[in-house]
Amino acid sequence: MIIDTTEVQTINSFSTSGFFKEVYGLIWIIPILTLILEITIGVLVIVWLEREISAAIQQRIGPEYAGPLGILQAIADGTKLLLKEDLLPSRGDIRLFSVGPSIAVISVLLSYLVIPFGYRLVLADLGIGVFLWIAISSIAPIGLLMSGYGSNNKYSFSGGLRAAAQSISYEIPLTLCVLSISLRLEIGRNDQVVLPYDSDLDSSTVDIVEAQSKYGFWGWNLWRQPIGFLVFLISSLAECERLPFDLPEAEEELVAGYQTEYSGIKYALFYLASYLNLLVSSLFVTVLYLGGWNFSIPYIPIPELFRINQMAGIFGMTIESLLH
Repeated sequence: MIIDTTEVQTINSFSTSGFFKEVYGLIWIIPILTLILEITIGVLVIVWLEREISAAIQQRIGPEYAGPLGILQAIADGTKLLLKEDLLPSRGDIRLFSVGPSIAVISVLLSYLVIPFGYRLVLADLGIGVFLWIAISSIAPIGLLMSGYGSNNKYSFSGGLRAAAQSISYEIPLTLCVLSISLRLEIGRNDQVVLPYDSDLDSSTVDIVEAQSKYGFWGWNLWRQPIGFLVFLISSLAECERLPFDLPEAEEELVAGYQTEYSGIKYALFYLASYLNLLVSSLFVTVLYLGGWNFSIPYIPIPELFRINQMAGIFGMTIESLLH
């Protein structure tokens, strides 16, 4: 086979041209936009499911008018909050009051960078992936504390203090659970006990999922560390401020906690951060203890039925080529 050198030079000149670089600079945004779309759909589904399940438990009808089965109710509520007036406390610290909700949302959004949705379907496969999530999630209480202090309201300030104290308290068992999984992964790789000062612990989310896939359903960390799974689940609920860990909001004591003085888009950001945190915690529970994307439950061939693995592989290789 004879290769024409002029054609190769033409291709190289085209690939190094300014126009191609500009196009490439726009293409790399596609994976990020895709992830944002998936996160948005996931939040909408969680809101709808929570309302439907709560209505069933309380023997109510639930949302039914906004779209079929009320599936558009969350979008309608979001639109309503966007159009509402944004009120500011007259004697509060406006800068802290305005920045607090943004910090709460951004800190949660950054956690999605290290979550693997497939073998190559991850934006940042870092060796400190899980610990990066813990470090980033520790920033959110700062935003809540700023919001409570900037509101110049004793109820809001009490809610911000409670949120910060609760998050710091449950970060410790959460970190210990992640550390135990990282230690086990390193021990299984080297067949010997490796202390943290002997080598760097590998907490890559992709490696954790791959280590569980060796033995299928019985290789999940859920069976190896059941107590750690329960501790991680309880700590995640506390981080998300879900029942029975809703002390920072405490409607019977603090009206709404750190959200008391908020309205409009700023209140919607707190609402969004809560469900984003709930979704990211659920994803990390799946990655760390339930085998991640390897859906290997016996007698349920869902990935083979819908060809999920093949589609994830193709889409993942596309994202990898765009990023590199």
